[in-house]
Order: sequence, then structure tokens, then C-alpha cells
Amino acid sequence: MVAVVFIASFTVGPWQTTCYLVGPAPGGPCVVIDPGVGASGPLADVVAEHHLEPAGVLLTHGHVDHMFTAAEACERWDIGCWIDDADRHWLTDPYLLPGARELVAAALGEAPDFTDREPAEVHGVVAGEPITLADLTFTPYGAPGHTPGSTMFALDHPEDPSLSPLVFCGDVVFAGSVGRTDLPGGDPQVMAATLRDVVLALPDTAVLLPGHGPQTLMSRERATNPYLRDVGLLSS
Repeated sequence: MVAVVFIASFTVGPWQTTCYLVGPAPGGPCVVIDPGVGASGPLADVVAEHHLEPAGVLLTHGHVDHMFTAAEACERWDIGCWIDDADRHWLTDPYLLPGARELVAAALGEAPDFTDREPAEVHGVVAGEPITLADLTFTPYGAPGHTPGSTMFALDHPEDPSLSPLVFCGDVVFAGSVGRTDLPGGDPQVMAATLRDVVLALPDTAVLLPGHGPQTLMSRERATNPYLRDVGLLSS
């Protein structure tokens, strides 16, 4: 098993979304997670700085701030994209998100038409079916509620069990908060079930790497996140 020894990230766009690059080591293959609005330049810079070779793009969900440059990245490095089928339609119609077109135009000077912008190679994601890219194996966790196809990608850290798994959780759970359910495709009842049955089932050692804000630990969120405590009480 190849150990995870390299993770890079940067935050871009009007929503301040975090894009991650993860691989076994600098100078080798990597996986790009959630390249959003404004990610093209920083992504290319990080790849060049660390001599990385992108092997695929994982999308935690279909909102524009997480997938805006997925097609561009896939074309640039001739790689595939993985997204849950329930969110795939966002790849060609990202402006379903209220105010998205205006915010993208303000950030980039224009709001490009996404017709036929879906990556050439798109793969569905099935919860529990591992995805192996860049010598790493990610386990997808279906986590709907923020969107129907929201997915968390877990990656074991064999060198340090106290920091395992690493969970790239998109907009499902944050430090001190959880994902919104008042956007298109959101469902508060489904989100409550995800928090109760999927997020709270993670071990305390899990490192949560969300799509916005700082990373956190599952033990911390279990003890202090009011949204998780509320759904935990409902299930006890």
C-alpha cells in the first residue's frame, strides 16, 4: 500500500472554495479534488511547483464553485472526472445555483457558456466502490442532502492511524457547521440522515478536509458541532 505523504490545497473564487491535490509524493501522480471558479491558474502553478502529474479529478458534488474548471483540467492533462450521476447534470448547467452567473462574471469578467463543456471522460461514483487513482485508493461515501449526489471521499493514512481516514467532505460537514439545504437539490431531512448515519459513523481519528474553511477532526466535531449534536440526540 502506498502511503499518503503529500497534500496541497488552495482557496479560490467568490465562494472561497478549497481545491485539493493529493498524491504519494511530490514529483509523481496526483488527484485533483474540486477545481472550482478561478482554480485554473493556481492549479497549474501547484502542479508545476511540485512536478505533479494529475491522474484524475474527483468532484464532491456538482455546484459551480466545486466543478467550474473540471472540464478544463481534464482536457489539459487528458484525464477523467468522477462525479455521482445524480449531480452530473451540473457539469453542463452550473448556473442552476442562485446568483452563480453573476458571481462568476464578477470574478472572471465573464460567465462562460457551459454547453458541451462536460469533460470528455466522465465516470459515475458508487458509494462503497473504491476508486484507484495516482496509486491511491479512495472510498466514496454517499452523503446526499446538500445536493442529491454529494459524496465524501475517504483515504486511509497507513503511516499514521491517528490521522485516518482523510475525508474530503465537500460541503457535507465543516468545522462547526454543515452544508446548506436551501439551495437547488437540497433536502434537510436527507441531510439529517446523512449526518446521523454517515458522518457520525466516521471514527474520531478521521481528518475532515472540507470544501470551505479549515480542516478539522471528527472527534472535535462530534463533541462541539451543534448540528451533529442535534442529529445525534435524535438518534439516541
